[in-house]
Amino acid sequence: MSTPKPQTEQSTERRTFIKWFAIGWAAFAAIVGGYATLILRYLFPNVLFEPKQSFRAGATNEYALGEVSERFKDKHGVWIVRDQEKIYALATVCTHLGCTPNWFPNENKFKCPCHGSGFYTTGVNFEGPAPRPLERYKIALNDDGEIIIDKTKKFQQEKGEWSDPDSFLLV
Repeated sequence: MSTPKPQTEQSTERRTFIKWFAIGWAAFAAIVGGYATLILRYLFPNVLFEPKQSFRAGATNEYALGEVSERFKDKHGVWIVRDQEKIYALATVCTHLGCTPNWFPNENKFKCPCHGSGFYTTGVNFEGPAPRPLERYKIALNDDGEIIIDKTKKFQQEKGEWSDPDSFLLV
């Protein structure tokens, strides 16, 4: 017959068993919790909040004749140009690789810092690797006489869309 173990040895083994049992369940719960977190993260993906695609750009008399306004370049990615006959909104995205050209008033041109594409104030490309002119955005007047730019509608010169009345304002 086996001899019973002393009371201290039995309680030590029992305590050790209970301790490892609790550690095992805690590890199991942590792993299950981690997987549950991953599943919940999959069910609720990131939401991208973008700025509004249309904005108010002020009155027509705020834009000087023959000038390029850079007021909305950083916030909305738009230049507003006023020439003798009309006002139009140009996209600040180079048609080569998407860099943002700079406006050089002394040279009267837009120049892309990435690969040297040059654009006239009309947006037409004349130097560098840009394959086509800059795009124009829809421009209109609201009931209060304020200019509204709508970036959801683009006009491309090579498709003949610059003659569309929505691509410019007559002044």
